[in-house]
Amino acid sequence: MLLLTGFLTLLISSCKEEGILPNPPVISGIEAEYTIIEGETLLLKPTVENSENATYRWLLDGEEVGNRSEYTFLASGTGEYIVVLTVTNKGGTDEKRATITVEAQTQGLKTSVYTILPLELSAYKTVPENLKLTVTQSPSELYKVSMSEGKKVLFVAATVGTYTLELSAGEVVFETIQIEVEETPSKLSPYIAKVFDYMPAPGQFVNKYPDYAEGDTHQDMVRKAGEWLIGEDAFMITLGGWGGYVIFGFDHTIVNVKGKRDFRIRGNASGSNDNKRPDTPFGGSCEPGIIMVAYDKNKNGKPDDDEWYEIKGSGNFSAKDEPWYTIAKENGNDVNVHRDYEMTYYRPIREEPETNAEPDNPEAFTTIKNYIRWEDNKNNSGYKSKNVYHKQSYYPGWIKEDKMTFKGIRLAENGVDESKFDPDISAGGVYFVLYGYQYGYVDNKPNMDDDSAIDIDWAIDKNGNPANLPGIDFVKVYNGVNQECGWIGETSTEVERGEDLHMLGIGIETIK
Repeated sequence: MLLLTGFLTLLISSCKEEGILPNPPVISGIEAEYTIIEGETLLLKPTVENSENATYRWLLDGEEVGNRSEYTFLASGTGEYIVVLTVTNKGGTDEKRATITVEAQTQGLKTSVYTILPLELSAYKTVPENLKLTVTQSPSELYKVSMSEGKKVLFVAATVGTYTLELSAGEVVFETIQIEVEETPSKLSPYIAKVFDYMPAPGQFVNKYPDYAEGDTHQDMVRKAGEWLIGEDAFMITLGGWGGYVIFGFDHTIVNVKGKRDFRIRGNASGSNDNKRPDTPFGGSCEPGIIMVAYDKNKNGKPDDDEWYEIKGSGNFSAKDEPWYTIAKENGNDVNVHRDYEMTYYRPIREEPETNAEPDNPEAFTTIKNYIRWEDNKNNSGYKSKNVYHKQSYYPGWIKEDKMTFKGIRLAENGVDESKFDPDISAGGVYFVLYGYQYGYVDNKPNMDDDSAIDIDWAIDKNGNPANLPGIDFVKVYNGVNQECGWIGETSTEVERGEDLHMLGIGIETIK
């Protein structure tokens, strides 16, 4: 056997010397290790000696991927890949092995606190469905990463520091984004910074909160509403009857922090300790205002072309889960919820009362019963009454038109005459309790109650789907209840100070 092997070796050597067999290939120009960024390509173009009539075979992690003299590598994700090139001719074979490490792309971005930052993902024009974004490093929990329509990614934070985000699918990280969040050059306020519009529906506090002066225009009243609402030392304004509204904004984006309530709009809601009904739910003076929110998508500082989203309060679709629902229904209240409600108020024919009312006579408390006529789009109509306590016109003085129409959601009536449960009250129509909705409104729970605070994650779009907002810049509040409660008059939402809870350092868990 040894003799035969030696003979073959001698024969091959002799053939090569005589030019019968070529020399084996020799590969160069391929490194043992490469490192590239995900999304990049790597062209492997080796130099091969004795390559005439040679065959090429490229393997990627054991799978054949090419048979040409060069190979372009493109990874589907981050990780470590093994590429093997084998070149063979009649004279023999040579092999080279390369390890290619694919690292996630890294973006370095800068922004300021309370500022929405759109993220451009290098690897993809839009984010595929199977990818996710994860914050792997942050100085606090006060941030939000959201994907809006079209899979656009938005980031906003309330704390200075470095935030690291990873774009991944399963165990593979496709891209890393590092965001340096800095302080803003100017000092920001946690309170309302500007009022954009004010339009109350007729009501007993209209023309008083804030005060109307003869000759005031709509813009004058918007300015006055701002003078009352802007800043820490805010005063209460009224929205009047159902549909009346105010629109205001902050000087920054209130961050939608996961698992937390984000803002609060104060009112003058209160509970009652005098309700004699046994096992009564919370109630007193609760006049819920529905909340709409928006963020400054076009960054012009105005709520003009920006989409409004509804804060889905506990009774926006049905009141059946409210603890007072049965009480209100048995009382004869209209407990339906109308999400397509329209109501028109007409200028009153007369302002002066026909008789003088006496405070100790409940029946005389109403001085003009058929005062302001109204009609809705559900074939209902009626009148708003004028009482002895507020003698000014209830119709907004700056409105020149003889009618006003409002649109929105009308909540279930929450006011109940509970006089019959008090042995000290001999007649009905004296003691009214306006029961509180569970959460999601203005002027519905006392200001220090956790359920007066709002989670931006409760926002829904026009189709009822979660909006997944990064934060908000603008708020609209409108009165959600069309209701008269005897001598205390119409249910009228009042609005006072607005607060960014995160900027104030107030942490309130959301509803689980």
